[in-house]
Amino acid sequence: MKLFSSGASPYVRKCMVVAHELGLAGRIEHLAAAAHPVNRDPNIVRSNPLGKVPTLITDDGTALYDSRVICEYLDDLGGGSLFPRSGAQRWRSLTEQSLGDGILDAALLARYEGAMRPEALRWADWSAGQLDKIASGLGVIESAAPALGARVDIGTITLGCVLGYLDLRFAHLEWRSAHPQAAAWFETFNARPAMQATLPRA
Repeated sequence: MKLFSSGASPYVRKCMVVAHELGLAGRIEHLAAAAHPVNRDPNIVRSNPLGKVPTLITDDGTALYDSRVICEYLDDLGGGSLFPRSGAQRWRSLTEQSLGDGILDAALLARYEGAMRPEALRWADWSAGQLDKIASGLGVIESAAPALGARVDIGTITLGCVLGYLDLRFAHLEWRSAHPQAAAWFETFNARPAMQATLPRA
């Protein structure tokens, strides 16, 4: 398998955490990619018209995207149980994944606004709105943290990648100070070998 990836992408990290948890990481070749919201990488676009990472090319040449699809594919390929099959556990973990992806979407939009948009065109209210989504999402994670325990599934993996990305790109938010329960959970979860093997890099 081949994966268009970026060392800083939290969505790529999510896929690779899943791969490590399932023992599949060694089967994935990483392809250099320069995903950008404006200057799109033609190498990615040839496989994924959206031009985004992660994009996975399976052994039979099929292109899969986005991270949600790739993670479920890897779970199926590895015979895993990171996606609960039914009942309340399934809906809980899928909702946590959606929460985490939504926080990451907001974080990336805020970053693009501040780092890529020309200064004269930046919209402060837009950035504030995205940061408010992050704050609201962190409040939910804080409330849920005591019940997360040692659970490892697509929900907790996504939330772990969210907090790691905030450390990387939004350290100034100092999210731990207002979210001690989330911080305590993350300290333990982030020590997992799969998380340590995929630490983001700028």
